[in-house]
Amino acid sequence: MTRKYFGTDGIRGQVGEGVITPDFVLKLGWAAGKVLAERFDGPKLILIGKDTRISGYMFESALQAGLINAGIDVGLLGPMPTPAIAYLTRTFQAQAGIVISASHNPYQDNGIKFFSHTGTKLPDDIELAIEEQLDQPMVTAPKLGKARRIEDAAGRYVEYCKGTMPWGFSLSGLRLVLDCANGATYHVAPDVFRELGAEIEVIGNEPDGVNINEQCGSTKPGKLQSRVLETGADLGIGFDGDGDRLVFVDHKGELVDGDEILYLIASHRQQYRGGCKGVAGTLMSNFGFELALRKLDIPFERAKVGDRYVIESMKKNGWLLGGENSGHIVCGDVSTTGDGIIAALQVLLALSVADQCLHDLKQGMRKLPQTMINVRIQGKVDLDNDTLHKAVASAEARLADTGRVLLRPSGTEPLIRVMVEGEDLPLVNELAQELAGVVETLFAG
Repeated sequence: MTRKYFGTDGIRGQVGEGVITPDFVLKLGWAAGKVLAERFDGPKLILIGKDTRISGYMFESALQAGLINAGIDVGLLGPMPTPAIAYLTRTFQAQAGIVISASHNPYQDNGIKFFSHTGTKLPDDIELAIEEQLDQPMVTAPKLGKARRIEDAAGRYVEYCKGTMPWGFSLSGLRLVLDCANGATYHVAPDVFRELGAEIEVIGNEPDGVNINEQCGSTKPGKLQSRVLETGADLGIGFDGDGDRLVFVDHKGELVDGDEILYLIASHRQQYRGGCKGVAGTLMSNFGFELALRKLDIPFERAKVGDRYVIESMKKNGWLLGGENSGHIVCGDVSTTGDGIIAALQVLLALSVADQCLHDLKQGMRKLPQTMINVRIQGKVDLDNDTLHKAVASAEARLADTGRVLLRPSGTEPLIRVMVEGEDLPLVNELAQELAGVVETLFAG
């Protein structure tokens, strides 16, 4: 069945346009409540959390009204990181958790994301059932639900994050700069790292509803890099608006992305924690990351871009670690979804055990130069083309075993992304330009 509303990461869009309107969200709450009420016995409870964008208040009220109308009790978490809502859904044994967030997008956007009672993505059949229910007239349940605010939600999540570390673990003596992107981590991340003993300075912790992700956080780390250098901090950590992504900045102000973060966690587990069975990355994971894992005898598999596909790859292979170069890291032994704070703690544990600074420890992996060119196209295209196959084969032959080629349609824009990476930057640039030219000739119209 073709999906009308749900994408790979819930329902997203610009507020007031398409489906992201209060009326739709009200109906969505009712439809989700109706479907979940029919599928689960016992008390009916669904949790709602949100990030800090101003439209979250409106959508929280709309979802709450829809769920109550379907006979569902509602637990209101307030502003909380996305992974916290996944955790609390399991803790409270709720039927589902709902996140109101557009993650790293600007404040004008918003979205709705669901977690199942196990803290994972909703199964496809339930999402499809909710879509079918949305086409039905809204009928009030014989017994309405109730709503209550869960006052200790933030404290519960802080203790959970701290509890993922070994007994006696301490960050005493470490100086950190945290950038909370004026988002959902602003009131929990500082407590986690401070209570573990770190000396911290926090930026991006004054949300006003419209400054989420604005020139700050993991997607715009310039301020974080500058502040680490200005203060002489040991390192910096930047989160995105909903707290499921992160980047590091070392003491020299150099950015450490998701591939490098995954490498640090995987290599630590391989050396000190009984081994790392394998790592799931994506089509965009740097080839240097793959080579570094190969040296450590750690299996690696590329999934399609998107945390849903990374987690599917992890489950298929029985692996506990995966993620994307954007900084969305899943540590499956301690969390069911990507969690910026959890991943940051895993890296800090690796640094502590190795007794090395971040700059030195990351040297075990060397990222290869990468060039990407976006070619605008006319409508949908079929990349299964003989001329294109020959051009890609020729480029791969010239790279030999020192790089790779990837052609990928954008999921949101009429673009073909032409990516080449390898050890020889001039050659990488040359091949990317040549392939982009072939794609443009074939498909740009």
